[in-house]
Amino acid sequence: MSETYIPGTCNLGKAEVRSRQVVAIIGFTVSLVLATGLIASSAPRASGLTLFAPLTVFAIGWIQSRRKFCLAYGLAGTFNLGKLGQISKVANPEDKAADRKTALLILAQAAALSLAITGAFTLLLLQ
Repeated sequence: MSETYIPGTCNLGKAEVRSRQVVAIIGFTVSLVLATGLIASSAPRASGLTLFAPLTVFAIGWIQSRRKFCLAYGLAGTFNLGKLGQISKVANPEDKAADRKTALLILAQAAALSLAITGAFTLLLLQ
């Protein structure tokens, strides 16, 4: 794992990556519990849309941890390669632009993933 800030590529250190993994696990767990409840209660198909929010939490956390890049830090022009909360500012405008581009890409990927899983669950498993 890189421990160096790389514009548009890496803005998280090990501790920050670990916190994103925890967020992904929480989002996945909430999604799984909710999906199980929807199936067990024979919920109407439209109720499957309630999975979108926790699946988005899962997707954002998972993608950020895999890419070692924080969406919020990218939009804010910051990075953290040290201890949790030890945030540094990106000085170069070109680096900030690269970070914003990556952040928006992560947001789009997370939205697409959560939408695809929500749609598949809603169409295939609910009546």
